[in-house]
Amino acid sequence: MYLGKNYRKEGISEEMIQGQFSSIVKRKRLVDQQFEQLKAHVDVGDILGAKGTEKRTKKRYVDMIANPEVADVFRKRAKVVSGIRRTIDSLGYVEVESPVLQGAAEGAEARPFVTYHNSLGRDLYLRIATELHLKRTLVDGFEKVFEIGRIFRNEEISTCHNPEFTTIEVFFDLAHLCLQH
Repeated sequence: MYLGKNYRKEGISEEMIQGQFSSIVKRKRLVDQQFEQLKAHVDVGDILGAKGTEKRTKKRYVDMIANPEVADVFRKRAKVVSGIRRTIDSLGYVEVESPVLQGAAEGAEARPFVTYHNSLGRDLYLRIATELHLKRTLVDGFEKVFEIGRIFRNEEISTCHNPEFTTIEVFFDLAHLCLQH
């Protein structure tokens, strides 16, 4: 069964763009038939129109279908992160990526998630901080570095606390910058 791109479009306007007619859609929503099919496979009753419930946070894909305005939050977040990245980059910082799988959990007081690497035959840890790897890049000779990255902490979970989240860490070599002035 295909539940894909069958939408009711609201706020349609036709306009000429570069010599061709184009439709501009302000809002789209699954048509009733497809929404009913979805409800047969997924319990959307508690999600439809609900505010701050546990089911909404656990089933984001259903929440975005049942409440299209939720997807706008994700779009806004993406724009904010892109803007932060552009701003820091324009200040001469180099974006680096530190390893997500690490041999030791370090950089914060938190319980890590543990996984087993078959080829290496040992446990690895999902990172709980990016700080130490970024500081090592300063020691390696970089003057200004940053990372926007995912952190994983095996701790409580609630609508206010997610064990997987994004951080931004920015570091610069103060001694090197002071010598330049």
